[in-house]
Formats: sequence, structure tokens, C-alpha cells
Amino acid sequence: MLCFVLGTFYRTQSPATYRKWASEVPKGFVFSLKGPRFAVNRRVLAEAGDSIKRFLDSGITELGDSLGPLLWQFAPTKKFDPADFGKFLEALPETYDGRTLRHVIEVRHDSFKTPEFIAMLRQFKMPPVFTDHVIYPNIADLTADFVYARLQQGKDEIATAYPAKELNAWAKRLATWAQGKQPADLPVVDAKAKPKAAPRDVFAYMIHEGKVRAPAAAMALIERLKK
Repeated sequence: MLCFVLGTFYRTQSPATYRKWASEVPKGFVFSLKGPRFAVNRRVLAEAGDSIKRFLDSGITELGDSLGPLLWQFAPTKKFDPADFGKFLEALPETYDGRTLRHVIEVRHDSFKTPEFIAMLRQFKMPPVFTDHVIYPNIADLTADFVYARLQQGKDEIATAYPAKELNAWAKRLATWAQGKQPADLPVVDAKAKPKAAPRDVFAYMIHEGKVRAPAAAMALIERLKK
């Protein structure tokens, strides 16, 4: 089971809060935490080190085995600056407090649709978020040992947010990702690269503007993946 936590973006949580969250979920439940706005909403990303460290020091490892990927989401106005963005990725540690960390990068400006950005993600073994969005760039390049998707085109007037045909398509794509392969119908930036086909963990979240039908969408997708 997966849970995406937005509260870590707006304010610092305490070690006691993380311990409480971990104690309230069953074995196998994983939290994905959103990196704080103080780290990502800045003109010079190379200066984000202190904010990143403060977030890590806040007690996230108290989640134990329930600690999942850390999502770093950038504003739609943030353009790709290779040198500056590279410094930000360098500041994200692979391990912390004895635990391996998984970082995932969500960019929302078309300037990131360049092979240079994809090569950078591969260097740091971090995946881009596949946003399934009508405005933001959708990048499905495989750059790490896991895949992260935020499916955002659901509609509240549909009981399951997505029509059955689209849910079937997404179930097939998620299964393809889990097998370590690239879904043929999703866009990639660096088509020349041939990433190694190896099983990958897949983190997929249903979210859209109204959010009312998101839980139903997630449950409908899970049922398809069980078949």
C-alpha cells in the first residue's frame, strides 16, 4: 500500500509524528514524503543544502521500513539550468541515518525535455515523475530502479475518475514498468537510450483537481493489477 504525504511540503514534522504514522499502518505500507518548499522554491537551487538537511534531520527515518520515495517537486516557472540543477541533485544523499533514500524529481517546465536532463537523472539514479498532465511535461524515460507516476487526468463526474478503458491501459503500463520495460505508448525524451530491462518497483498515485474520485480510481486500478 502507498500513501503520499503533502504535509511535509508546507511545514516541518516532528520525529514523534513520523513514529506515530509508522505505528498506525500495516506491514508493507509505504509513505512517500514531499520535500519542503524551502528547498525547491528558490532561485538558486545550489543553495538548498541546508533546507534539505533540515528536512532529513526532522525525523523521517522514524518511519522505518514505511519510508518510501522522497518527492522533490519544482514550480512550473523553474527552467532547466544544468549546472544549478546538478548541484541540487548532488545535495540529495543516497543514504541517511543508515537507510537508503529514494529521490524522485518532478519538473513542470518544458525546458527539462532534453537528453541532458535525462542523462543527469541516470547519473544520480533518480527517476522523473510521470505526471500524466495536460500542461506539464510527461517524461517516461527509465532512469532508476523504480518508477513514480502521479496520474492527474481523472474527473469527478466519472465514478472511477478514469473511464474503464483508460484504467485498463494504465494497469497494462504499470505492469510493463514493473517488468522493467518501457510502455510503448508513453513519451520519452531520450529515445536513443536503451535502459537495462530489469524488474522495477512502481509507485503510482491517483490525484486530480477535485480529488473526490481519486480513492475509487486507485481501488479500481488495484483490482485490475490483481488479475
